[in-house]
Amino acid sequence: MSIELSLGQLGWRPFFQQQLHLDEWGRCAAARVFERNRSNLLVVGEAGQRTLPLAPSMPPLTVGDWLLLDGQDRFVRPLERFSLFSRRAAGEKVAEQLIAANVDTLFVVSSLNLDFNLSRIERYLALANEAGVEAVVVLTKADLVEAPFSYVERLRAIDPLLMVEAVNALEAASVAALSPWCGEGQTVALLGSSGVGKSTLVNTLLGHGVQATGAIRADDDKGRHTTTARSLHPLPGGALLLDTPGMRELQLADCASGVEETFRDIVQLAAECRFADCAHQGEPGCAVRTAIEAGRLEERRLTNYFKLLREQALNSATLAEKRQRDRDLGRFYRSVLNDSLRKKGR
Repeated sequence: MSIELSLGQLGWRPFFQQQLHLDEWGRCAAARVFERNRSNLLVVGEAGQRTLPLAPSMPPLTVGDWLLLDGQDRFVRPLERFSLFSRRAAGEKVAEQLIAANVDTLFVVSSLNLDFNLSRIERYLALANEAGVEAVVVLTKADLVEAPFSYVERLRAIDPLLMVEAVNALEAASVAALSPWCGEGQTVALLGSSGVGKSTLVNTLLGHGVQATGAIRADDDKGRHTTTARSLHPLPGGALLLDTPGMRELQLADCASGVEETFRDIVQLAAECRFADCAHQGEPGCAVRTAIEAGRLEERRLTNYFKLLREQALNSATLAEKRQRDRDLGRFYRSVLNDSLRKKGR
């Protein structure tokens, strides 16, 4: 199906316009990455959609990126992003995996069954806060529990300002609660673990079936993973919806400020501790322990805060070492090439 949208409908804004050089105004066209495959990109601009082959010389690109193309639809350069979601790649490989770019709102999707996990939701919120993107927690399968609002209250207890919506993803009237974030030119991304009902939510938002859905497994109350690739979809209200595969492992990296923002209640309490280097493990005058003993702070939340801080610090250091090795290797290759060219010129 051909996609025909204006630049405004694609999410174009002054932030991108101001990045164009004078010589690019007449000879280049802007296009947005709608899908990324192993060997090519599906990009969409005012002239419609086209397939752009990936080349080794291109920088890392992801769904949501804006690119400049020349008159022959060849890649010129990417435009700077105003937001970016990334993680340390799953497994033992040391690498950063880009998830999505230029997102306005993140729907953190969690289901109201045994899969509901406050610590996992906090992990996604840290990612959103690091990217500077508004987060909305969307609780699916609200029709399967007797008191969905009790889950909303548990989330609001960790952050009274957090936007939370409990919906039945199968009903359009229920999902309509998400429409304030789905206006024209807005880009909304969905993140959540496998089987929380993201594909069902996508299909209801779109008004027609695009993503396959799977039934709940009876043995562990988890859904089956169905989405296999990231892609952008135009919504009837004018927004672009970015669906992502479910993530059983979301390793944080370069996310210190996002973690601090997500746990700002603990950070504020720590500032009241008697000792500046208080570890909140029983030291006298510890405001954090006092809040826990008074029932104003969960022990679970403090434990998760420490866990995410350690994780992101370790992964950030590992990725920094890899980037330094890559830079050193690049300098070595350029040195060898320059030496070879000098010898040929003799």
